[in-house]
Amino acid sequence: MFPTFEKVRELARKKGLSLNQVEEKLGYSKNTLYSLKRQKVSSERLQQIADYFNVSTDYLLGRTDNPAIAGSDEFAQVNGQIIDLRKAAANAMLFDGKPLNEDDIDFITSVLSAHFKSKGER
Repeated sequence: MFPTFEKVRELARKKGLSLNQVEEKLGYSKNTLYSLKRQKVSSERLQQIADYFNVSTDYLLGRTDNPAIAGSDEFAQVNGQIIDLRKAAANAMLFDGKPLNEDDIDFITSVLSAHFKSKGER
């Protein structure tokens, strides 16, 4: 069995959708996703599925356990959970309680990304 089917099934479950519902949303015919159990997926279809779930194609192919888009420095996997570093930085506040500006958010995101990379959690 190809790992792509298992990944797609799990992603659909996390969204509260059946595979048939995902097929409908993607405009696929019935049982298209079930065919992933038996055959390799085309690169075009793989990219469509990855885009729909906002994950990397490498994740769908089982080449990485990190679903974040390859090359993205705005996500880290920590204790099995994907953390949106930019969102975490945006939720931080300055010492005086004011929200951060975009430059500060960019800086904190890059610091967090570097930290998690150095720990091997990217």
